[in-house]
Amino acid sequence: MSKRPFLTGLVLAAGSSCRFGQPKQLLPYRGTTLLGWTVAQAEASPDLDEVLLVLGHARDQILAGLTLHRARPIINSEFHEGCAASYRTGLAAADPDTDGVMILLGDQPGVDVEIIGHVADAWRAGGSLIVVAAYQGIPGHPLLFNRQLFPDLAALHGDKAAWKILDRNPDQVHRVEVGRPLPPDVDTPADYEALANGQDYYS
Repeated sequence: MSKRPFLTGLVLAAGSSCRFGQPKQLLPYRGTTLLGWTVAQAEASPDLDEVLLVLGHARDQILAGLTLHRARPIINSEFHEGCAASYRTGLAAADPDTDGVMILLGDQPGVDVEIIGHVADAWRAGGSLIVVAAYQGIPGHPLLFNRQLFPDLAALHGDKAAWKILDRNPDQVHRVEVGRPLPPDVDTPADYEALANGQDYYS
């Protein structure tokens, strides 16, 4: 029997929350925090063989507010350069034998264990270089990249940079329809208010 491909989950939470005005990672959410809930989904997934949590701005404060189980925190000291710096940090810390990396957003709690599983299953079954979740036809996170594309990830710069790889390799992208509305990111106080009032996802 062939060995199951090793998959690393990379939770991005290094940003400075400049649009929010305070570390949004620590906002109360469902008995924990926004980031705590998101990390718990990754930790609970049997499809992720390791979970790396990329922190940067206010990292000591954020770590003090978290209860981690199998997620390993790593520090992106260049977080001001955008998400691309977190990709590099995560790839450098990942298991050297990892076959793929799944990118999850620390401010998107609507991505749960089931969605993670759909994306991981499609990658392991089909051998695609890129797998992306689709929400009623709209592409979103998680994004999953096969190790063949790790150099491309590491070479990126700025925010939302991973989408550039999808744009350059349209024939290598496999979309997995999850049959739900697109889960929102929490970028502003209004976003959080909607989330706290139950207008978060699947509504």
